[in-house]
Amino acid sequence: MASFTVENYLKALYSLSRNSTAGVSTNALADHLGTKAATVTDMLKKLNTSKLVNYKKYQATTLTIEGKKIALNIIRKHRLWEVFLVDKLDFKWDEVHDMAEELEHIESNELIDRLEHFLDNPKFDPHGDPIPSKEGIVERRDQILLTELKAGQQGYVTGVKDSSKEFLQHLDTQNIELGNQIEVKEIFEYDKSRVLSVEGVDTTFSQQVCKNLFINISE
Repeated sequence: MASFTVENYLKALYSLSRNSTAGVSTNALADHLGTKAATVTDMLKKLNTSKLVNYKKYQATTLTIEGKKIALNIIRKHRLWEVFLVDKLDFKWDEVHDMAEELEHIESNELIDRLEHFLDNPKFDPHGDPIPSKEGIVERRDQILLTELKAGQQGYVTGVKDSSKEFLQHLDTQNIELGNQIEVKEIFEYDKSRVLSVEGVDTTFSQQVCKNLFINISE
């Protein structure tokens, strides 16, 4: 049984390395966890001894097969709990992260299996992130950032790159949610802001918003 701290380190390493095979630097991990590099180094040495990470001084750290397995299981639990909190308890998508952070450390795998079945085996969480399967398989969506769409192209919202409370609340004020149909009507050269038709309603959105929305292009 891994401690909460160990699970958080493994989850952070997976999150920071999922788009790269180069590994994660100690400083990057410290920044992500909001702690000191020396503290991170001490923990990485312990995780290396436990064969959960591959750590060498002055080199990037990678997860071992066992470390990745634990990380994916924690992420699976976290995202299933987020679905439960939003779909069954009517929490908003900007309210559930911290609660899921606590619930993800529940040990019972049988409980999580039953939770998954109760939720009808969802593939994605309320923010559009894929939910790893029990076997650790992560389904990928065919999606791009909204900033990659040209004027005249359209698609639907599949996820958010920035899942902070502030950004999600901002999307709520703009009436943007997953599944919305979006068409790029116009792109302004000056600041790259865009006029978007969201479910048929035209609104201007900043470059900052557009670069944090994932879209699946409609053919």
